[in-house]
Amino acid sequence: LIGVASSGVHSNGYSLVRKLVEQSGAKLTDKPPFAHSEKTLSAALLTPTRLYVKSLLPLIASGNIKALAHITGGGLTENLPRVLPDNLSATIDLSAWKLPPVFDWMQKIGDIPESEMLRTFNCGIGMILVVAAADAEYVATTLAQAGEKNFRIGELTQATEVRVAYKGKLCAE
Repeated sequence: LIGVASSGVHSNGYSLVRKLVEQSGAKLTDKPPFAHSEKTLSAALLTPTRLYVKSLLPLIASGNIKALAHITGGGLTENLPRVLPDNLSATIDLSAWKLPPVFDWMQKIGDIPESEMLRTFNCGIGMILVVAAADAEYVATTLAQAGEKNFRIGELTQATEVRVAYKGKLCAE
């Protein structure tokens, strides 16, 4: 499993995001408390969703991608199983990437359990590619050459009741 970095919250969990902003006491016109930026909090939270099509089309055409999971509402936990056959589950290593500051801020403000973060938000992974182990290095290199930050985040296993299992912990940048 190769995770491609998201550009931010994308379109996931905005009802919760609004509550967290209110709970934090921040104003949408303030500078974001999680980043050194000239942007406003609203601009940082509404960073446009990454579009992966230009980077992925050559890999799709080459036949190196077996499945793609766009991480939208439902986060990692609910989106990845949608592209897996019934006989497979996934194990994701949460230490394979760093939780971007916006997600760390939201988790702390709302005291949100890690399991809920993974079910609600993309947590920094906007797309997951399912590839053969033999193709992983080629796919990761091709993505990097296309300007896509990517991480080898896990592997597929024989199906269990838990369709997406996690090991490690989300750690902030």
